[in-house]
Amino acid sequence: MTLGAVPKEVRGGPALEVLRVFLGLGLRAFGGPVAHLGYLREEFVVRRRWLAQSSYAELIALCQFLPGPASSQVGFAIGLHRAGYAGALCAWLGFTLPSALLMTAFAFGATSLNSAAQLGLLHGLKLVAVVIVAQAVFGMARTLCPDVARAGVALLALGVSLRLPGLAGQLLVMTAGALLGVLLCRRAASGIAAAPAAAVPVSRRAGTVALALFLGLLFALPWLQRHLHSAPLGLFSAFYRSGALVFGGGHVVLPLLRAAFVPPGWVSDGDFLAGYGAAQALPGPLFTFAAYLGALARPWAHPLAGAALGLLGIFLPGMLILVAALPLWRQLSRRTLARAAVLGVNAAVVGLLAAALYEPVWVSAVHSGADLALVLAAFALLTLARWPPWTVVLLTACAGAAFARPG
Repeated sequence: MTLGAVPKEVRGGPALEVLRVFLGLGLRAFGGPVAHLGYLREEFVVRRRWLAQSSYAELIALCQFLPGPASSQVGFAIGLHRAGYAGALCAWLGFTLPSALLMTAFAFGATSLNSAAQLGLLHGLKLVAVVIVAQAVFGMARTLCPDVARAGVALLALGVSLRLPGLAGQLLVMTAGALLGVLLCRRAASGIAAAPAAAVPVSRRAGTVALALFLGLLFALPWLQRHLHSAPLGLFSAFYRSGALVFGGGHVVLPLLRAAFVPPGWVSDGDFLAGYGAAQALPGPLFTFAAYLGALARPWAHPLAGAALGLLGIFLPGMLILVAALPLWRQLSRRTLARAAVLGVNAAVVGLLAAALYEPVWVSAVHSGADLALVLAAFALLTLARWPPWTVVLLTACAGAAFARPG
């Protein structure tokens, strides 16, 4: 990306200032991860000058390289840059809490929806999920599969994902994507300039501790759950595993979370897709969908604690791996093979998300010609007319309440 000159960075400030500014963003940042990056640039590069343009571009490059919610990770790093670890925590809280509280409230309301109009509203939200995921698939395909090699990786990932649904298939797809990237994407990777390390106060020791925690929790949580059979631990483990494996944007968490929550019966397919559709109408990060799932999950009867566990579990791995990577970013970004592997993973993610677009999103939502017409109209408004996503979400949900028959 080409960025213009901006005056010198203004560094250092109180953590409460970070909380106040990010809370404002959390209340108005509609439009998804790409739009969020625009909000962050306008607020912290252009307006407040907390970061230089070059530093902001470096943070985006790093966060797109790592698993996790990229826009939330960039915000976390900005808070870290401004006010240390307290500032990072305040940035995450401010950006996340508005949407998380609204999604938790929706979970309480979703359990009492039983009239025809209310069920139609939920059906409309399922149709919204079709539109949003389709837009993500087409947008990511243009960006992440610009050549024959990466398009082939995406198609292979699509076929494998349809034949092997669930977590095992997803792990296979992403591992194969990394290997194919090393084999097929070296030339493309060699054309990507390595960015210098971002100026954030993380020591090599802190990065090592964060990496040990990231990997330790990833492997220890499933083992502990198998031996302890704890419902809260199982819930946290499912969210953590999903958050740790998300490459390529927030929408990719959809198949990971569905594989973790729907087959065991923790959340029904209808409630899952309705919540995902509702999340599109709210500001802030898409990962706050975890608060809805945690509040609605059936292994235990503490919805507020479940929402808190969901938020902590799904965001924690992305923040740990970001802290781990910051001290090593300069060396890692210079390695062509590492960049090639990430290009392959990103292409595989396109196939993974395309499979999720078909099953469960399309199969569970589109049941009639009227449903198809509504999806096509909403997709046209979103991509051709460029209506704001939240307006398309509300219009489609209301149309579902008025016309659609629940499926």
